[in-house]
Amino acid sequence: MSELNPQFIYFDLDDTLLDHKKAEQAGLADVHQHFDVFSDIDLDKLVDVYHHINKGLWEEYGRGEIDRHILHRRRFEETFLELGVDAALYEEAGKVYMNYYRNHWEWVDGAKETYYAIAEKYPVGIITNGFAETQWLKIEQFGFKETARQIVISEEVGVMKPHPKIFDHSTELVGVDRENILYVGDSPTSDVKGGKDAGWQVAWYTSNPVEPASELADLVFDDFDDLLNALLN
Repeated sequence: MSELNPQFIYFDLDDTLLDHKKAEQAGLADVHQHFDVFSDIDLDKLVDVYHHINKGLWEEYGRGEIDRHILHRRRFEETFLELGVDAALYEEAGKVYMNYYRNHWEWVDGAKETYYAIAEKYPVGIITNGFAETQWLKIEQFGFKETARQIVISEEVGVMKPHPKIFDHSTELVGVDRENILYVGDSPTSDVKGGKDAGWQVAWYTSNPVEPASELADLVFDDFDDLLNALLN
């Protein structure tokens, strides 16, 4: 691990500061309960099929092959088809899911205290993949507008991490040299590789530090106290 000495710190949002996976799981559980068509279908089956299809669609979206509207339609339409459920319910399912998903947003354990402690000493910002409408709702609900000097959302930039454009844009916004920016994130590709390719320092939040990301990252941690100690002590 090299020494962390940033002049600006960007944080990823989903599954770094906010627990997207937990909220998604709870939202899908609510969808499962909401629709009678799932009475004979196990929740774990719905979750597994949805995750597989949604992951592939986000990869297509990231490559520019589909737009957000197609992603929104197909993720439930194809999930329902795979499960043998009436695919015509996809539009209602999408609305129901988003309403439930928003009810389950919460901080990752330890992230809130660490984020605010760091924000008192360093200028901080947010970089997040996702749809602007949803991400701004999170940003406003959790008060990031009051603390983050810069907020960068992939849909507004036109590319998703790890595309160099989003890191170049974020570098220009803060006006410091690349090597003096630290990025804190959970994804080995979007965050670790994207950040290191941009010439930034990277702190990787993970409980499964596999190579090559573990070799690339300047700090690997699974407890936010470790990040706090590396920056404030």
